[in-house]
Amino acid sequence: MSLLSAVEIETADHPTHSVIWLHGLGADGHDFAPIVPDLVSPQWPALRFVFPHAPVRPVTINGGMPMRAWYDIFGFDLLSKQDEAGTRQSIAQVDALIAREQERGVPSERIFLAGFSQGGAIALAGGLRHPQKLAGIIALSTYLPIAATLADERSAENANVPIFWGHGTLDPVVILQRGIDSRAALEALGYKVDWHTYPMPHFVCPEEIADLRQWMGERLR
Repeated sequence: MSLLSAVEIETADHPTHSVIWLHGLGADGHDFAPIVPDLVSPQWPALRFVFPHAPVRPVTINGGMPMRAWYDIFGFDLLSKQDEAGTRQSIAQVDALIAREQERGVPSERIFLAGFSQGGAIALAGGLRHPQKLAGIIALSTYLPIAATLADERSAENANVPIFWGHGTLDPVVILQRGIDSRAALEALGYKVDWHTYPMPHFVCPEEIADLRQWMGERLR
């Protein structure tokens, strides 16, 4: 498997922590790169942000049009039929990115896995299954895919992984109830979710970035 290409931003030389951030459907790794100056505090240790580009694949819900996607989407409800093979392929590609950060000197417990929408779904599905302890999972405007197998496949190393979840109350794409149901599924398995809602559509807002900055800062001390 070839490593995904990515946009990379280092906040200072010799990063000691990494953030692997996955974009949403049809976007690319450039989508969230502009968030870095608003998110990062000068008091934080040196970070490497990795914004990978998802593979290009046909997306059924968009008439089979090829676009960057972490997995295919068959219908608006997102859950009735899921692209499990595509989801697992993307999890493996993210695992490879985590391994490369370790090779570059950042231990897994200093690596955050973040994502928006489809990217957040992979961050959750992959992070909770990852065999080595992670610093945290950041799930924005998303849901939990391939949830039925999580109880059997989840990693004991990440049983207590910190999870930040932000969701818009006006989201027409991943409706709020889908996020609430996913959070309940995680809590039923014993995960603690730091849950935040904002009066916004399928988007990221300044208040959310401020809350995320505080949450990350507590884990970067």
